Amino acid sequence: MEKILIVDDENDIAELISDVLEDEGYNTHIENSGEGALKAVKENSFDLILLDIMMPRASGTEVCANIRNVTNCPIIFVTAKTQLVDKLVGFEVGADDYITKPFINEELVARVKAHLRREERNERKIHENIIEIGNIKLNKESFEVYYRDILITLSTKEFELLRYLMENAGIVLSKEQIYQSVWKNNYGDIGTVAVNIKSLRNKIDPEDKYIKTIWGMGYKFIKE
Repeated sequence: MEKILIVDDENDIAELISDVLEDEGYNTHIENSGEGALKAVKENSFDLILLDIMMPRASGTEVCANIRNVTNCPIIFVTAKTQLVDKLVGFEVGADDYITKPFINEELVARVKAHLRREERNERKIHENIIEIGNIKLNKESFEVYYRDILITLSTKEFELLRYLMENAGIVLSKEQIYQSVWKNNYGDIGTVAVNIKSLRNKIDPEDKYIKTIWGMGYKFIKE
């Protein structure tokens, strides 16, 4: 269940927003000051924050700027300030959206759902771009490989070879399959597969734990 932080010095409004969102199945937490909001963000994990601008002591824009040092979750300003300059400042300090008071409950809920769906898609995309087996983590999008959380420098072909092996973990792959899939060539020197396998083992498999030679057949990346 997604957890939403509501920050507004007018508790009646905060309670109204909380009731509306909890009717939609969300878990909410209310803070009535900027200081309280910062403390809550440091101590808890929120999926989205609804933030008023006009609050005593620390304004919503100040709070938003500070919150951005702690979390990247969506922040929506809910405020009576309607000037364009106020919206621009809000976006400048890190807000993702802006709703003016008085608001329509259905619009508030729709905006919240839209931002949470976007976050879910982003998380799914990140997850889909990462292959992690044991101590080896490969990021398809950033072309980075980590062994025991240490960034390992690989050549382009070493990276593509490792990616192919990890995507087919548990399957025995012949040298011919690997060469055709990674080098995209049917007529080159197939011995280059063994050369790059050896280099990969030195860099990301020093314990000979993941890349196994299956004699007479090829290689297999071992699933833990």
